[in-house]
Amino acid sequence: MPGPALVGHNGAMPSSAFVDDESAQSVRPAGRFRVYVGSAAGVGKTCAMLDEGWRRLQRGTDVVVGFVETHGRPHTAELLRDIPVVPRKQVEYRGATFGEMDLDAVLARHPEVALVDELAHTNVPGSGRHEKRWEDVLELLDAGIAVISTVNIQHLESVADAVESITGARVRERVPDWVVRKADQLELIDSSADQLRRRMLHGNIYPPDKVPGALNGFFRTENLVALRELALRFVADETEEELIRFLEGHRPASVWDTTERILVTVTAAPGSDAVVRRAARMAQRAKGELFVLHVRDPEREASGSSKIDAMRVLAGDVGGTWLEVEGDDPARTIVEVAAEHQVTQIVVGASQRSRWNELTSGSVVRKVLRAAAERGIDVHVIARKELRPNGDPVAALGAGAGEERS
Repeated sequence: MPGPALVGHNGAMPSSAFVDDESAQSVRPAGRFRVYVGSAAGVGKTCAMLDEGWRRLQRGTDVVVGFVETHGRPHTAELLRDIPVVPRKQVEYRGATFGEMDLDAVLARHPEVALVDELAHTNVPGSGRHEKRWEDVLELLDAGIAVISTVNIQHLESVADAVESITGARVRERVPDWVVRKADQLELIDSSADQLRRRMLHGNIYPPDKVPGALNGFFRTENLVALRELALRFVADETEEELIRFLEGHRPASVWDTTERILVTVTAAPGSDAVVRRAARMAQRAKGELFVLHVRDPEREASGSSKIDAMRVLAGDVGGTWLEVEGDDPARTIVEVAAEHQVTQIVVGASQRSRWNELTSGSVVRKVLRAAAERGIDVHVIARKELRPNGDPVAALGAGAGEERS
């Protein structure tokens, strides 16, 4: 006998009712800890959190509001709708009464999901056993309660000092980066500087008496642009790490061109420094990451160790990451390291070996070209340039046929 039909809150059949079991299993669950990140107040983090909570409530999930701060904004208050709210704990402090999240009440209620606003908030002294709200959130997570929360980028410990320098405003409430990175779902709520300033002007963020000071202070256009960039970069970094973890686990042979990563190979041969500098310029123009790789050959290492040390120093000077591995097949090792680091472009110096040596032993450059092509990685072959006695550059001889010189 078939079970009851799944009907959405608007009477429509939800799309999941038409999805086969295999497809449904390929979609990850909503996660235990979701954090909405924004560049500043007013971007819509709390609204997004309430919308998500209400959607889950409509699907039958047990959702409660642990703490939501509407800041007197009518639209935000309306989004509470019929989500159950755990009453706040009233705390007397310095002659005033404050409402804080009642952690013990939420734990006793033990919902499937708790909505907890303002992750970086400092609790009023005497309101509970934790100084910070993020500590409350960790306790909820440890108790098996999923949490959806919000945070502005300026409150992250790693960027708080930079924000103070940019805006001239002190950032008193901070949250450790590792707490935010602990989230299995991190979502950016984005807004342009102009849009935020319009919201401020229309009274949708602060009360009217605070608007002029905000627009001429923290909410200046240049501040909002900088905060937006910080937020975008933070979430982009997290997204990149998530992508790499996915590829390592599911598609280890794949290279995805989500951003440029350039790997340049170096040896003790003359002209390697020019190849590194050329690769660094390429990485800079592409706004990409630079790796400098040396494949060790124990049998030949002693004679060129000082030159390799110089390459290591140069790699740091041009902003690259030094990689050093041992391998008896340089070409295969180069491509394997490139794939491991999701490199999109490999830069190698043109061969300085004679045509006879290449015919008898094979060209490393050509082997790299073939192996990289199988992985979908582009290869640039750069002429090695030495200096003549008079100081003029000269391209080193010995490049194999078909190898680029530029």
